[in-house]
Amino acid sequence: MRELPHPPAENITLAQLMHALSDPARLEIVARLADGDENCAPLGTGIELHKSTLSHHYRVLREAGLTRTIVDGRTRLIRLRRDDLDTLFPGLLDAVLNALRSQPAGRTPAAT
Repeated sequence: MRELPHPPAENITLAQLMHALSDPARLEIVARLADGDENCAPLGTGIELHKSTLSHHYRVLREAGLTRTIVDGRTRLIRLRRDDLDTLFPGLLDAVLNALRSQPAGRTPAAT
């Protein structure tokens, strides 16, 4: 297994995180990761975007410091960097996820 480049925790900035979270598709990906999904294939299921666009969103999340991606052959395992994020910005990720979960039914972030 190999890892793609990730920013060190000390280089993660609030501006980068907020930019990465500003897109509805990326919010949906983060919500799915928080619910326990960890593999690239199921994360994209139900999000109506081309593979290349999804790859772009995964890269933005990784480069912002929200996720860690490990390559295992042709599979990419993607995890939230929850420990780093909670240490750097306590409560931020929970606030974002709680706001997403409180949206009215049928109004998913990727559908807006």
